[in-house]
Amino acid sequence: MNLMNRFVPKNEKVQLLHTDPDLNKKMSNRIISWISGNHRELVVVCIGTDRSTGDALGPFTGSFLEEKQPRNFHTYGTLQDPVHATNLKNYIKLINLQHNNPFIIAVDASLGKTESVGNIIGDTGSLRPGAALNKDLPEIGDIHITGVVNISGFMEYAVLQSTRLSLVVEMAKSIAGLLCEVDKQLTSKRMFTAPIKEENYRLKLNK
Repeated sequence: MNLMNRFVPKNEKVQLLHTDPDLNKKMSNRIISWISGNHRELVVVCIGTDRSTGDALGPFTGSFLEEKQPRNFHTYGTLQDPVHATNLKNYIKLINLQHNNPFIIAVDASLGKTESVGNIIGDTGSLRPGAALNKDLPEIGDIHITGVVNISGFMEYAVLQSTRLSLVVEMAKSIAGLLCEVDKQLTSKRMFTAPIKEENYRLKLNK
Protein backbone atom coordinates (compact mmCIF):
# COMPACT_ATOMS: atom_id res chain seq x y z
CA MET A 1 0.00 0.00 0.00
CA ASN A 2 1.47 3.36 -1.00
CA LEU A 3 1.35 6.56 1.01
CA MET A 4 -1.48 8.01 -1.05
CA ASN A 5 -3.75 5.08 -0.25
CA ARG A 6 -2.84 5.23 3.43
CA PHE A 7 -3.49 8.92 4.03
CA VAL A 8 -6.07 9.98 1.41
CA PRO A 9 -9.68 8.75 1.81
CA LYS A 10 -10.36 6.27 -0.94
CA ASN A 11 -13.59 8.02 -1.91
CA GLU A 12 -11.78 11.29 -2.63
CA LYS A 13 -11.38 12.18 -6.29
CA VAL A 14 -7.99 12.15 -7.94
CA GLN A 15 -6.88 14.64 -10.59
CA LEU A 16 -3.66 14.44 -12.60
CA LEU A 17 -2.28 15.85 -15.82
CA HIS A 18 -2.56 13.34 -18.65
CA THR A 19 1.22 13.46 -19.17
CA ASP A 20 2.01 12.79 -15.50
CA PRO A 21 4.37 9.77 -15.42
CA ASP A 22 2.63 8.55 -12.26
CA LEU A 23 -0.87 8.73 -13.75
CA ASN A 24 -1.36 4.98 -14.22
CA LYS A 25 0.01 4.04 -10.82
CA LYS A 26 -1.80 6.64 -8.75
CA MET A 27 -5.14 6.62 -10.50
CA SER A 28 -5.30 2.85 -11.05
CA ASN A 29 -4.75 2.31 -7.33
CA ARG A 30 -7.64 4.62 -6.57
CA ILE A 31 -9.96 2.96 -9.10
CA ILE A 32 -9.05 -0.48 -7.76
CA SER A 33 -9.94 0.72 -4.26
CA TRP A 34 -13.35 1.86 -5.52
CA ILE A 35 -14.24 -1.42 -7.19
CA SER A 36 -12.39 -3.79 -4.86
CA GLY A 37 -14.53 -6.44 -3.22
CA ASN A 38 -17.50 -6.33 -5.57
CA HIS A 39 -17.98 -9.06 -8.14
CA ARG A 40 -20.38 -7.31 -10.46
CA GLU A 41 -19.69 -7.28 -14.18
CA LEU A 42 -17.49 -4.33 -15.10
CA VAL A 43 -18.72 -2.14 -17.94
CA VAL A 44 -16.89 0.87 -19.38
CA VAL A 45 -19.17 3.35 -21.16
CA CYS A 46 -17.28 5.94 -23.20
CA ILE A 47 -19.60 8.80 -24.03
CA GLY A 48 -19.31 11.31 -26.85
CA THR A 49 -19.46 11.79 -30.60
CA ASP A 50 -16.92 11.85 -33.40
CA ARG A 51 -18.76 14.83 -34.90
CA SER A 52 -17.26 17.24 -32.36
CA THR A 53 -13.51 17.36 -31.75
CA GLY A 54 -13.70 18.00 -28.01
CA ASP A 55 -16.53 15.54 -27.49
CA ALA A 56 -14.63 12.76 -29.28
CA LEU A 57 -12.62 11.91 -26.16
CA GLY A 58 -15.01 9.12 -25.21
CA PRO A 59 -15.17 7.39 -28.61
CA PHE A 60 -11.39 7.56 -29.02
CA THR A 61 -10.92 6.09 -25.54
CA GLY A 62 -13.37 3.29 -26.27
CA SER A 63 -11.64 2.41 -29.54
CA PHE A 64 -8.16 2.45 -27.99
CA LEU A 65 -9.38 0.32 -25.08
CA GLU A 66 -11.19 -2.16 -27.31
CA GLU A 67 -8.00 -2.67 -29.34
CA LYS A 68 -6.29 -3.88 -26.16
CA GLN A 69 -9.01 -6.52 -25.61
CA PRO A 70 -9.29 -6.14 -21.81
CA ARG A 71 -10.22 -9.31 -19.95
CA ASN A 72 -12.33 -7.73 -17.22
CA PHE A 73 -14.22 -4.99 -19.04
CA HIS A 74 -17.11 -4.84 -21.49
CA THR A 75 -16.62 -1.69 -23.56
CA TYR A 76 -19.36 0.48 -25.05
CA GLY A 77 -18.79 3.64 -27.05
CA THR A 78 -16.21 3.66 -29.85
CA LEU A 79 -15.56 5.69 -32.97
CA GLN A 80 -17.45 3.08 -34.97
CA ASP A 81 -20.35 2.77 -32.50
CA PRO A 82 -20.48 5.91 -30.34
CA VAL A 83 -22.66 6.38 -27.28
CA HIS A 84 -24.02 9.92 -27.40
CA ALA A 85 -26.95 12.15 -26.49
CA THR A 86 -29.36 10.62 -29.00
CA ASN A 87 -28.88 6.97 -28.08
CA LEU A 88 -27.67 7.11 -24.45
CA LYS A 89 -31.03 6.09 -22.96
CA ASN A 90 -31.22 3.09 -25.30
CA TYR A 91 -27.69 2.03 -24.43
CA ILE A 92 -28.45 2.21 -20.72
CA LYS A 93 -31.42 -0.12 -21.28
CA LEU A 94 -29.29 -2.47 -23.40
CA ILE A 95 -26.48 -2.60 -20.83
CA ASN A 96 -28.90 -3.43 -18.03
CA LEU A 97 -30.45 -6.16 -20.18
CA GLN A 98 -27.13 -7.72 -21.18
CA HIS A 99 -25.39 -7.47 -17.80
CA ASN A 100 -26.69 -8.37 -14.36
CA ASN A 101 -26.36 -5.35 -12.06
CA PRO A 102 -23.23 -4.04 -13.83
CA PHE A 103 -20.64 -1.80 -12.20
CA ILE A 104 -20.28 1.04 -14.68
CA ILE A 105 -17.21 3.19 -15.26
CA ALA A 106 -18.34 6.21 -17.29
CA VAL A 107 -15.84 8.13 -19.42
CA ASP A 108 -16.57 11.56 -20.87
CA ALA A 109 -15.01 14.86 -21.89
CA SER A 110 -15.46 17.93 -19.74
CA LEU A 111 -14.72 21.66 -19.72
CA GLY A 112 -12.99 23.44 -16.86
CA LYS A 113 -10.65 26.19 -15.77
CA THR A 114 -7.67 27.10 -17.92
CA GLU A 115 -5.22 25.52 -15.48
CA SER A 116 -7.19 22.26 -15.52
CA VAL A 117 -7.09 21.68 -19.28
CA GLY A 118 -5.30 18.41 -19.98
CA ASN A 119 -6.16 16.95 -16.60
CA ILE A 120 -7.81 13.57 -16.08
CA ILE A 121 -10.17 13.31 -13.13
CA GLY A 122 -11.39 10.14 -11.44
CA ASP A 123 -14.24 10.25 -8.94
CA THR A 124 -16.99 8.17 -7.40
CA GLY A 125 -20.64 8.49 -8.36
CA SER A 126 -22.34 9.12 -11.66
CA LEU A 127 -21.84 11.89 -14.18
CA ARG A 128 -24.33 13.86 -16.26
CA PRO A 129 -23.30 13.78 -19.90
CA GLY A 130 -23.99 17.00 -21.76
CA ALA A 131 -24.27 19.09 -18.62
CA ALA A 132 -21.90 21.71 -20.04
CA LEU A 133 -24.26 22.13 -23.00
CA ASN A 134 -27.41 22.17 -20.82
CA LYS A 135 -28.61 18.85 -22.22
CA ASP A 136 -31.08 16.88 -20.11
CA LEU A 137 -29.55 13.40 -20.21
CA PRO A 138 -29.71 10.54 -17.68
CA GLU A 139 -26.91 10.12 -15.17
CA ILE A 140 -24.62 7.15 -15.66
CA GLY A 141 -21.77 5.45 -13.81
CA ASP A 142 -20.90 4.04 -10.40
CA ILE A 143 -17.61 5.87 -10.84
CA HIS A 144 -16.43 8.12 -13.63
CA ILE A 145 -13.36 9.38 -15.43
CA THR A 146 -13.44 12.75 -17.17
CA GLY A 147 -10.87 14.54 -19.28
CA VAL A 148 -10.78 18.35 -19.25
CA VAL A 149 -10.33 19.10 -22.95
CA ASN A 150 -10.93 22.86 -22.98
CA ILE A 151 -12.06 25.89 -20.97
CA SER A 152 -15.63 26.51 -19.82
CA GLY A 153 -17.69 29.62 -19.26
CA PHE A 154 -18.50 30.95 -22.74
CA MET A 155 -19.98 29.40 -25.90
CA GLU A 156 -19.29 25.85 -24.76
CA TYR A 157 -20.53 24.26 -27.98
CA ALA A 158 -18.12 26.33 -30.08
CA VAL A 159 -15.31 25.62 -27.62
CA LEU A 160 -15.84 21.87 -27.99
CA GLN A 161 -15.89 22.19 -31.77
CA SER A 162 -12.58 24.08 -31.79
CA THR A 163 -10.71 21.84 -29.34
CA ARG A 164 -7.40 20.53 -30.64
CA LEU A 165 -7.68 16.95 -31.83
CA SER A 166 -4.09 16.19 -30.84
CA LEU A 167 -4.89 16.91 -27.18
CA VAL A 168 -8.05 14.79 -27.30
CA VAL A 169 -6.23 11.82 -28.85
CA GLU A 170 -3.36 11.98 -26.36
CA MET A 171 -5.77 12.20 -23.42
CA ALA A 172 -7.81 9.29 -24.79
CA LYS A 173 -4.65 7.19 -25.06
CA SER A 174 -3.82 8.04 -21.44
CA ILE A 175 -7.27 7.06 -20.19
CA ALA A 176 -7.25 3.82 -22.20
CA GLY A 177 -3.77 3.05 -20.84
CA LEU A 178 -5.01 3.73 -17.32
CA LEU A 179 -7.93 1.34 -17.76
CA CYS A 180 -5.60 -1.28 -19.22
CA GLU A 181 -3.48 -0.98 -16.07
CA VAL A 182 -6.61 -1.48 -13.95
CA ASP A 183 -7.50 -4.52 -16.07
CA LYS A 184 -3.99 -5.92 -15.60
CA GLN A 185 -4.22 -5.54 -11.83
CA LEU A 186 -7.67 -7.12 -11.71
CA THR A 187 -6.40 -10.06 -13.72
CA SER A 188 -3.31 -10.57 -11.57
CA LYS A 189 -5.33 -10.44 -8.37
CA ARG A 190 -7.89 -12.87 -9.77
CA MET A 191 -10.65 -10.65 -8.47
CA PHE A 192 -12.98 -11.64 -11.27
CA THR A 193 -13.11 -15.28 -12.28
CA ALA A 194 -16.01 -15.25 -14.75
CA PRO A 195 -14.71 -15.02 -18.33
CA ILE A 196 -15.72 -12.07 -20.45
CA LYS A 197 -17.86 -13.12 -23.39
CA GLU A 198 -16.49 -12.56 -26.85
CA GLU A 199 -19.62 -10.84 -28.12
CA ASN A 200 -19.74 -7.07 -28.25
CA TYR A 201 -23.26 -5.82 -27.73
CA ARG A 202 -23.77 -2.60 -29.63
CA LEU A 203 -26.58 -0.44 -30.89
CA LYS A 204 -25.96 1.28 -34.19
CA LEU A 205 -28.23 4.22 -33.61
CA ASN A 206 -27.90 7.76 -34.86
CA LYS A 207 -24.17 7.85 -35.40
